[in-house]
Amino acid sequence: MKRTDLAKRDAERLKNEMTAKNAAFGGASGAVPDRREQRERDRAAGLVPFAVKLNGELVKQLQATAKERGVELNQLVAELLQKGLAA
Repeated sequence: MKRTDLAKRDAERLKNEMTAKNAAFGGASGAVPDRREQRERDRAAGLVPFAVKLNGELVKQLQATAKERGVELNQLVAELLQKGLAA
């Protein structure tokens, strides 16, 4: 074998080993649910996906406010919508 072929083979082996370690590490943790599990949890909690298109500046303002208050963006938007509809 040529030197370049050996180097390619070593690199491929290393890449495969790292991929296998990362897959085992990520799969073993179980901390992050996959999308299907998350959808089921949301559905059980009564949450419904609701997509809207907003101005970029408004989105930045919402994100900053959510970060300030230490809440998720979904919670902040729900709170603001409830206040707006009650008014």
